[in-house]
Amino acid sequence: MLAVVSPAKSLDFTSPLPTRKRSEPELLPHARELVDVMAAQPPARIAALMRLSPALADLNAARFREWDPSPDPPGARPAVLAFAGDTYRGMRAPETFGERDFTHAQKTLRILSGLYGLLRPLDLIQPYRLEMGTRLATARGEDLYDFWGDRITAALREAVHASPGTTALVNLASQEYFRSVRADTLEARVITPVFLDGGPGIDPRVVSFHAKRARGAMAGWIVRERVTAARALTGFTELGYRYDPERSAPDGPVFVRMADA
Repeated sequence: MLAVVSPAKSLDFTSPLPTRKRSEPELLPHARELVDVMAAQPPARIAALMRLSPALADLNAARFREWDPSPDPPGARPAVLAFAGDTYRGMRAPETFGERDFTHAQKTLRILSGLYGLLRPLDLIQPYRLEMGTRLATARGEDLYDFWGDRITAALREAVHASPGTTALVNLASQEYFRSVRADTLEARVITPVFLDGGPGIDPRVVSFHAKRARGAMAGWIVRERVTAARALTGFTELGYRYDPERSAPDGPVFVRMADA
């Protein structure tokens, strides 16, 4: 069984690394093509493409110009330790993964990426920002979905079949990123957990901030607990969530957390 998550806009390239393990992104040659396209864009165009402030556009234009195409560039960092948004705060890999967990995560976790396509947790990345929904025209089409075509799906298909346990993909990614996966050709069961939050007088609903952290928490739990069977997902209780069989569907398990009065 394989879990897939989205990347994050927030990055951490300064904190101490808890492991020396590292690997090379499988789709790195394609990332180099995208970097060449982005490095040719002026900051104003980058700002328009990704709706960035002038300061952020300047920062990311410089990142693309300075991007090192080598497999082990200076200052690169394993992806799971470089992304630092809500999903990764929920995952808590730096604090809770030991060496064996990082090794297991390489088999059971993938990160979707606009620039790198698909990443294993220990794949080295450099600082960047390029969201999957960016309408960047390339020789392959009008946007990044066209650019990646079926390449991400093919890599995921291989990873699912090589992962331990059930032939299933646990989709813990956002809609924007999972749209890059052609689920109908994945040759695997796709399970998409839903996380709801409620409280006194408040019906349970998806709260984006909490859902992102919950998706990361489930991804980390799958790694640490060596979860390899789809039926075991109902045992997830991190962050106070509980499986709700009444609200759930076979491929859409629902987890609810109710705040106290």
